[in-house]
Amino acid sequence: MRLCSFVLVRMSFVDGQFTYTVTVHLAGLTRGNTMANSLAELEEFADLNLPKDKRDFLRSGANQEQTVRDNIEAFKRIRFCPRFLIDVSERDLSTTVLGHRISFPVCIAPSSTHCFVHPDGEVATAKAAASMNTVLGLSSWSTKSMEEVADAAPNGIHWYSLQLFADGNMALNMIRRAEKSGYKALLITVDTPIVGTRLANVRNKFQMTCRYPNFEYGDGKKTQAEASSYGPSPSAKMTWDDVVWLKRITKLPIILKGILTAADARLAVEHGVAGIVVSNHGGRQLDGVLATIDALPEVVEAVKGSKVEVYIDGGIRQGTDVLKALALGARAVFIGRPVQWGLCYKGEEGVQLVLELLKNEFSLAMALSGCTDAKRIPRSIVRRLPEAASRL
Repeated sequence: MRLCSFVLVRMSFVDGQFTYTVTVHLAGLTRGNTMANSLAELEEFADLNLPKDKRDFLRSGANQEQTVRDNIEAFKRIRFCPRFLIDVSERDLSTTVLGHRISFPVCIAPSSTHCFVHPDGEVATAKAAASMNTVLGLSSWSTKSMEEVADAAPNGIHWYSLQLFADGNMALNMIRRAEKSGYKALLITVDTPIVGTRLANVRNKFQMTCRYPNFEYGDGKKTQAEASSYGPSPSAKMTWDDVVWLKRITKLPIILKGILTAADARLAVEHGVAGIVVSNHGGRQLDGVLATIDALPEVVEAVKGSKVEVYIDGGIRQGTDVLKALALGARAVFIGRPVQWGLCYKGEEGVQLVLELLKNEFSLAMALSGCTDAKRIPRSIVRRLPEAASRL
């Protein structure tokens, strides 16, 4: 459904011919004035201003996109049970992730190709994250190098995201570069042994036209990334032995991104990882898996008693979603697509706007539910709707 908008048609008569100018006004939202009141408005702006192939690349998921939709709908099946007569005049939104204090529990998930929507790309994203004192997860498929991003926001908290590739030396090279550039942790994507089918990209005959500098060796030598429109192929042979190898070759904390079950969460604890991101890759891999907010409770329960921190991504569109995730045990949430909408709107300032909107909504939701400390959100403030009621 489109947001409220209107169309203005101007007609003029020049040199014996009529000329028509059509202008679409979307709820007052333009690049020139910051009037967005929600992430939904920024999404609408991106939909109307990006070419179809780029728009579909950002929006789409795997196959019939059931999981893309359910990531969002699942949050709606959770309702609040607020407490009142509590002094909420002062609220502490801050938390810590792997010992680093952040101003509120919303971080930026690794996502590819930010230059698609704004020429400053990941540099703009990194500056916005630093200005809001939160974590930037940088994708291997970023269109700015990890060094350039680190230099652009030297005081930021940066985590580097990678997969293991068929070229075994590639991950090692990336890890050494990340260590040298001051990255604080490694996000290891585990849900992509093979890339899922994204039908929108197939229909559009979508081709990447970007340079991915993280797939270049330090001496300028190119890797197999040049042979593909979307970088190198992930390794379908990755196992828990590779987690052991990663722990051996680096002192950086290891966070596994893509865990959805208690069984894998327990194995993650056994293998000494520092964190887990409950993630289904934004619905872009296996269609029909659990929505991340539905998978979260069993993962949290599985790591109870350990030092493993649990985060979540997928479907977070409002500050109330953040509060629901924290009530169900997440330490922080990560956002992906909304960052790209902000970039499309106004680069660094647009990403900062996305974070500010979520921060303000989260603060209000805390107050209205009787919470004063983001680090101590009780499970009792949320309740899952019965399945039948959720369809009403």
